[in-house]
Amino acid sequence: MTFQVYDTTLRDGAQREGLSYSVVDKLAVARLLDDLGVGFIEGGWPGAVPKDTEFFRRARTELELRHAILVAFGATRKAGVAVEADAQVRGLLDAETPAVALVAKADLRHVERALRTTAEENLAMIRDTVTHLVAHGRRVFVDGEHFFDGYRLDPAYTAAVLETALAAGAERFVLCDTNGGMLPSQVTAAIADVTARTGVAPELLGIHCQNDTACAVANTIAAVEAGVKHFQGTANGYGERPGNADIFAIVANLQLKLGLPVLPDGCLEQMVRVSHAIAEIANIAPDTHQAYVGAAAFAHKAGLHASAIKVDPLLYNHVDPSVVGNDMRILVTEMAGRASIELKSRELGLDLAGHPEALATVTNRVKELEAGGWSFEAADASFELLVRAELPDRAVPRPFALESYRVIVEHREDGAVVSEATVKIRVRGERVIATAEGNGPVNALDEALRTGLARHYPELRDFELADYKVRILEGSHGTGAVTRVLVETAGAGRDWTTVGVHPNVVEASWHALVDALTYGLDRARV
Repeated sequence: MTFQVYDTTLRDGAQREGLSYSVVDKLAVARLLDDLGVGFIEGGWPGAVPKDTEFFRRARTELELRHAILVAFGATRKAGVAVEADAQVRGLLDAETPAVALVAKADLRHVERALRTTAEENLAMIRDTVTHLVAHGRRVFVDGEHFFDGYRLDPAYTAAVLETALAAGAERFVLCDTNGGMLPSQVTAAIADVTARTGVAPELLGIHCQNDTACAVANTIAAVEAGVKHFQGTANGYGERPGNADIFAIVANLQLKLGLPVLPDGCLEQMVRVSHAIAEIANIAPDTHQAYVGAAAFAHKAGLHASAIKVDPLLYNHVDPSVVGNDMRILVTEMAGRASIELKSRELGLDLAGHPEALATVTNRVKELEAGGWSFEAADASFELLVRAELPDRAVPRPFALESYRVIVEHREDGAVVSEATVKIRVRGERVIATAEGNGPVNALDEALRTGLARHYPELRDFELADYKVRILEGSHGTGAVTRVLVETAGAGRDWTTVGVHPNVVEASWHALVDALTYGLDRARV
């Protein structure tokens, strides 16, 4: 029996605080999940949520899925209502998906206090709804809500819920850790006990874990190791409270660590691309330290690591980053030794191995600058300029020479605050004076500098200040603190980051801006 990789990003994942998908967003996310190779995509709750109803209507003509089956989610019939008359059940059928997921109460306390019905009626609700949907040609998954909590309270009743669902024709009964309070050993013990009690094979069970104990991925893997073949998760672990089990970590661990064929061939290397694309659609910054797919997942800082990586990259990487679509990175910091500098330079296309004096100079220079507050681990462009300055025939010429700059901030009588900057520079032998206004001193300075350079370097019109970060460095205090500025610039289909440090935030910004324009203009000539 093959594994069923079931994604619920568009339903359970969408319950994350601050996250809201449009219908267009949901269609785009579904296509990305299909690229990943998941077997099932739970699209939402038709009939109950108008946006989800519209999603399923449009999906019928706009989604061409290669790997996944679309699933509509809903609840069992209401207590005391015939299944044929239940509007929500009708909405599930109207969605016209090949499969349906039903949430059913598996904890007697929830049956009596939340549904306000009897134990017997709850079983009848499950039986009637599953039978009805199967009779209409649907594959049915039943999510046993609060299964683990219910099983600890009354194992006999929770087992009866499971048996009722499967006897009525459900393809899988999914054990849900709805409150997210379980640990791996408890999941394993519960699966062993319920399968022994009911005689149900673990292959007919599924697992759905919340991450309230930070064990959702571990709990899911424990369930699979206990014989479960159906597992659920969300992209990047999105979901309410601390979230759900991260589908990327689950599939990577199962496939790379346990050797289980959970995704189609060629899909695992799509993980990083899919993860970051879904984060962009959700308008959530990608977690740089997320396992497998984060930008820092295979980033190494210590010089000792770099020395070993230089011999064999797998000595300090638990897997080859490329198998999940990621890359190894060497971070250049005050901890960096010669090996770190050499590897990072090689990563940027610069060979320092044949220039030992330059390697020593760059290594010492990095240590000195970082001791003063500079940081190159997130500023590859500034680091590349530093390295190239020490290499024969590779140094990047500065596009101008600074004579002076001045920035004025004016608070006007009407309450408006305007910044004005003037730069005096020499460009190709010509003295240029340029003035510009901006919404802040750094923006005004950036505009003035671009204005002064525009005639000589028309490529600048394609550059855009994409991000600007300011950090007060540790150990410095108050308005006299040392400030580090990171500037991210975009242009010509790529982006680059530069750094500047100074007690004056405008001067720190100036260093980062000059590096950004110097690097960008050099790249534009390539």
